Amino acid sequence: MTDHQLMLTRGGPTPDGLAPDGPTSDRPTSDSRDPVGSSAGASRRGLLLAATGVLSSAAVVAASAAPAAAATEPAGGSVPVARSAARLPPLIDVHHHAMMPTAVRDWLVGHGAIPASGGFLPTRWDVETTLSTLDGHGIQLALLSAAVPAAFTPTPALAVELSTIVNNSLSEIAHGHPQRFGWLATIPLLDAADAVSEINRAFDGLGADGVLLTTHTGTRYLGDPGWEPVLAALDERSAVVLVHPFDLPGATPIAVPAFLVDYAADTARAAIQLVVSGALDRHPRIEWILAHGGGVFPYLAGRLALGRALGYGADPGTIRSALRRFWYDTAGPMSPYSTPSLLAAAGADRILFGSDYNMVPAATLGDGIAALRSDPALDGRTRAAIARGNALRLFPALAPRLP
Repeated sequence: MTDHQLMLTRGGPTPDGLAPDGPTSDRPTSDSRDPVGSSAGASRRGLLLAATGVLSSAAVVAASAAPAAAATEPAGGSVPVARSAARLPPLIDVHHHAMMPTAVRDWLVGHGAIPASGGFLPTRWDVETTLSTLDGHGIQLALLSAAVPAAFTPTPALAVELSTIVNNSLSEIAHGHPQRFGWLATIPLLDAADAVSEINRAFDGLGADGVLLTTHTGTRYLGDPGWEPVLAALDERSAVVLVHPFDLPGATPIAVPAFLVDYAADTARAAIQLVVSGALDRHPRIEWILAHGGGVFPYLAGRLALGRALGYGADPGTIRSALRRFWYDTAGPMSPYSTPSLLAAAGADRILFGSDYNMVPAATLGDGIAALRSDPALDGRTRAAIARGNALRLFPALAPRLP
């Protein structure tokens, strides 16, 4: 059966039969349509969510049934380990950075945004090396994006100039290798009219598969009233949006690097504002992917319910709905530590494979894939849906491109 034949509408049940290994004999067969994930392990955080009304008690009980069959826990209470690593189908990578095509790097260096050599961000990227990396790690297709921080373009004119270069570059790469690359457009968020114009150009003129939005510009996060025209334009197109974090506004650098903790909080800030502002409900056709497993958002949902007493929060029903509205990628990585909580909060059918390459270097790219392959909270069918099937539901135009 081809991927095209397996294609279902967005948000529908996870396709069956994608896992070449199938559920192992020591793991219970499950239905990935279960909103807690068919083989999620219960966690203290799941119990907290149940206590605050964000998850039902039944969901937490259901999530607690699988781990005993899926994993063994060594003495000393260490993290469960899988009994054997499973095979994965060819991966579709929704969080894959092209940092940076030559034209993008040259512009940033020329404008003093990055040094000519060194620096934190990766700046060397080329098609041949990337294709070799994909082949070496079983990734069939990657959705390219360039998470260029808004701080690199302090004026609207510069933001438009850079986004034009980025999107022209990514479009050219993807159209030159349609069986290996899709792409997500960079949108300049300093001016709403500029953003809408680039959204239209990216989809109508360049054939983008979706867009990448940074969590904030300055102190204005997604969900801010000023970005309402941008979200309306994306909603009209039923666009897929990858939400990507950067440094917290105004944060002072400390010994702990921002990418370890602050990025997770930054994603949560954007998700929470989308929920509390009502933007998530006003624009129901936008498909939101929260990078890095949603940051800390899925795990703070109970706190958001409790926050109503302090003047900022949402009711449990709104939070339950929001948790299931977002999609989440596995970059971070998700496995094994975050998997049980994320399955309980969002469901296996809302999780997508994401590598974070080339922010994650090729030398360690395989670690996250190996962790997914051996994750004790996942059975074969759920693992295959995360690796591939869910992405094909979210991006149905990808299937006809694949061999």
